[in-house]
Amino acid sequence: MAEQSKTVDWAQHGLTNSEQRYSPLTQIGAENINQLSLAWYYDLPEQRAQEATPLIIDGVLYSSSAWNHVHALNAATGEVMWEYDAKVDKTNAGRACCDAINRGLAFGDGRLYMGAIDGRLIALDANTGKELWVTQTFDLSKQYSITGAPRVANGKVFIGNGGAEYGVRGYISAYDTSTGELVWRFYTVPGGPGDPTGTEPVESQTATWDGEWWKLGGGGTVWDSMAFDAELNLLYFGVGNGSPWNPMLRSNGKGDNWFLSSIVAVDADTGEYRWHYQTTPGEGWDYTATQHLILAELELASKPRKVVMQAPKNGFFYLLDRASGELLSAEPYVPVNWASHVDMATGRPQIADAAKYWLTDTPALITPSWMGGHNWHPMSYSQQTGLVYIPAHISAYPYLAEPDQKPSKLTVNMGVDTTIAAFPDEPEALKQVQDATYGMLLAWDPVAQKEVWRVQYPGVWNGGILSTAGGLVFQGTATGFLAAYNASTGEQLWQQPTQTGIVAPPVTFMVDGEQYITVSAGWGGVFPNMTGPLTRDSADGEPINRSRLLTYKLGGTSTLPAPTTQARTLPDTSHITTDPSKVARGFATYDRYCVHCHGAGAVGGGVLPDLRYSAMPLSRQAFKSVVYDGVLSERGMISFASELSEQDIEQIRQYVIDRNQQARRVGETQRLSR
Repeated sequence: MAEQSKTVDWAQHGLTNSEQRYSPLTQIGAENINQLSLAWYYDLPEQRAQEATPLIIDGVLYSSSAWNHVHALNAATGEVMWEYDAKVDKTNAGRACCDAINRGLAFGDGRLYMGAIDGRLIALDANTGKELWVTQTFDLSKQYSITGAPRVANGKVFIGNGGAEYGVRGYISAYDTSTGELVWRFYTVPGGPGDPTGTEPVESQTATWDGEWWKLGGGGTVWDSMAFDAELNLLYFGVGNGSPWNPMLRSNGKGDNWFLSSIVAVDADTGEYRWHYQTTPGEGWDYTATQHLILAELELASKPRKVVMQAPKNGFFYLLDRASGELLSAEPYVPVNWASHVDMATGRPQIADAAKYWLTDTPALITPSWMGGHNWHPMSYSQQTGLVYIPAHISAYPYLAEPDQKPSKLTVNMGVDTTIAAFPDEPEALKQVQDATYGMLLAWDPVAQKEVWRVQYPGVWNGGILSTAGGLVFQGTATGFLAAYNASTGEQLWQQPTQTGIVAPPVTFMVDGEQYITVSAGWGGVFPNMTGPLTRDSADGEPINRSRLLTYKLGGTSTLPAPTTQARTLPDTSHITTDPSKVARGFATYDRYCVHCHGAGAVGGGVLPDLRYSAMPLSRQAFKSVVYDGVLSERGMISFASELSEQDIEQIRQYVIDRNQQARRVGETQRLSR
């Protein structure tokens, strides 16, 4: 049967269990890519970051969106077939470090599976959207969350969770796909006295920790990547950072702290430990190993070798034997200064003394930053070119220990002083920081361990990757485009504006002989929320969230509506006199509790409110009613009264007013909003 008469699905998160995100479809190629245009679009209900990978099964597109909505659409037309709202209480926004996002669904035996922010694992009938079962996967008294996509294999659905910085203990669980009953659980961090154990090797794991780490949780959450090898019956998953980041607070600065920042392989049926490789022993920089895992067969030393590949945050690209976990190679894919190299004899990175900020009282400027050389955005491996395509970042961060940081349930616990990383107000100095922080589409040869080509972008947080047998690589950009490149050379062949930044990965499929490209569009996530001064202008102005599913085909005839924006004027606070000492204390409190949503320097990143432009701080009572009394809790703006006093909140208000006045001093008076 000719390809044009087929229906070709995208039924798993990475297309197959190997997570390569490489499609065999060839209808769209370099010779006709200029005919690719919009077939249909669908507006999503929540204007937040959209990070999901859609699934396409038998002509139906299934996708999740922010705040755990599920959408079933006709994949060829965009017609709505059914929708489901998990009705998450939006006070759960306080659980998620990185926005109320969801990275997608899993499918198996006619069921869809979704993990909700509030910890529910939900099974839906794929035909109707009806709930089949719901299982609560974590203790609601603790600050866990779920933002990642589940995976399905062998009659089990696998799910982890997030929340490491909130003081929790990481684990991954397997549930029966028919009933939702727990089958096994693997804890990535050892517990304290009386804490439960699972299938992990408790004794050897505990020996790598020191002190009373369990009082601060330990971290090690499994919040994203998984892959499955059916032949070996192994489930691979990546483990996150420590809690707190500062190893001295977490484990007295001692031990490797298994299984933080590790790739772990377990028996998929039993959860029994098989092997692990720790990318960053004793992790102290938020160097998660939760980044995309890809399984492939490569020719190494003239022999085929089944490998697992990862480009985690720490900046090294790893090749491991996927049966044994043996390290085969590790080379930096971005500039790295925290370690000189990885010792192939021991498998350990040779950590620079200057990078160990917890042993000194001076800052250490480290690259990559906490954002990583590569974050959650999926990469892709092309069977055609043999290259891995990485959505990479170049950035640095000044780490400084804060040994007296008090644990919190309402914000992240890092044990580092974030105030020293404040962005400069002077435009020329800020431009230097912006110019030193950028993103790129990196084509990497995993055998030779070297860069083949790159496409450099003006900013970071660009979308995940799709490669195809049509010789193409697709990626959305933070500046509001979907683009296609020659997979061998990096030449840009096609680009269309999307009216919003894209952070999610595209997918491709075929229905009734036509090939389509689909992507979830919607700017946002932890980087835009936290680092507003580093976000770059989009195709039509400042980065703005317009959440949509966008689907393209050859000869598509749909068009997006003209973008609507309005200019917000900076409120005049010149009549308000602030107290410099209160502003200084307010800055420290803001940087601990508010920066993750409202941005460094109170500069919004185009999604959540830019507080400099809010009239709320003009009124002391109005500001208190929101931050202390929680009058906007139903919209996700929780009350901070359990940890902050009215005096603390007044100091934050004065800091925000000071930021408003500073913006006016440098000539900023307007921002765009949707």
